[in-house]
Amino acid sequence: MDFTLPPEIDALRLKTRAFVAEHVLPLEADRAHYDAHENIRDDVLDAVRAKAKAAGLWAPQAPTEFGGMGLPVVGWAAMYEEANRSIFGPAALNCAAPDDGNMNLLAKVGTPAQKERWLRPIVEGRVRSSFVMTEPHPGGGSDPGMMLTRAERVGGKWVIRGRKWYITGAGAAEHFILMARTSDDPRKGLTAFLFHKDQPGWRILRRIPIMGPEEHGGHCELEFEGLEVEDENVLMGVGDGLKATQIRLGPARLTHCMRWLGLSKRCMEIAAEYADRRHGFGVRLADRETVQVKMGEIAQDIQIGRLLVMHAAWLIDRGDFAKKAVSMAKVHVADTLHKAADVAIQINGARGYSQDTVLEWIYRYARQARLVDGATEVHRMVLAGAYAKEEQDFWRWGA
Repeated sequence: MDFTLPPEIDALRLKTRAFVAEHVLPLEADRAHYDAHENIRDDVLDAVRAKAKAAGLWAPQAPTEFGGMGLPVVGWAAMYEEANRSIFGPAALNCAAPDDGNMNLLAKVGTPAQKERWLRPIVEGRVRSSFVMTEPHPGGGSDPGMMLTRAERVGGKWVIRGRKWYITGAGAAEHFILMARTSDDPRKGLTAFLFHKDQPGWRILRRIPIMGPEEHGGHCELEFEGLEVEDENVLMGVGDGLKATQIRLGPARLTHCMRWLGLSKRCMEIAAEYADRRHGFGVRLADRETVQVKMGEIAQDIQIGRLLVMHAAWLIDRGDFAKKAVSMAKVHVADTLHKAADVAIQINGARGYSQDTVLEWIYRYARQARLVDGATEVHRMVLAGAYAKEEQDFWRWGA
């Protein structure tokens, strides 16, 4: 087993680290650079994105013919971790959710015409996008088989009616990928549709207030009241929606983990810096065994997460869906992020709870990690099902 990154990937990792340190972290340090929803202001983002493009650090996951870097998934893991040393890093390099997952799906299954119309503007950073799947009760959430939004064939077009909620980025998106029911077949009953924000027949009911901070465009509740979609904007084929969802969500879950590892390392970095200089009762915090134990535990958990993520990335690069490996990474890294932020705040004391560092931002953000793209309990059910089927082969080496 060789755990060494290919030289070209490692060079990009180090280049990303340097870029974030020089061009992104200073932006994060000034609250004037934040928008009303605690993300980077659009005008500030545009300026740093231009620098990222000039540096050749733009859209690592996207095909080169559309302006991306065309890296393998292992390369994403190396770069995303470094990018999210800053809370603004993924947006600066165009590898933030939900655009990240949408670009990957469109690149894999879109027709040439669909890629030109729907993918290229996202890769180039001219538009944002959103993936529209989750519904209010009793509709579909982690179980897409419960989906109630329906698309019916009327006069040569698909007419869509239903309601969705917690749709990330919808308030700022122009390009949407929408999942709707086209039949009651348990495996072939869903279809993916592409639509533009200016099409009639749908509306944003509200931007749902959340604990925050938020991605650009928030988390919205949408209503579809007769949105019409042409056949040319059906993604894959009619009835292939579940397959499209699987193609998108596996790598998307893993890219969350890649970014969360970067945030976890940032928490440890802030904690270590403060513990090194803070004295109490004649002793540095860094010299106290209680602090050392906490720091050692977080360091170990981060490394376990990195190995889980890289294993899943390696499997996906080999053509595997890596369902089990992605679920393991998702559960562990989500827990690690929350723990890293909590420990770092504890070590920093009141300073950690204030806005003098980004720890409180990361702490609030970290809580959603155990919910998004499948709750922790759902992924553990996936792992239990895999063990029931594979038994001792659950721990086999290789793919």
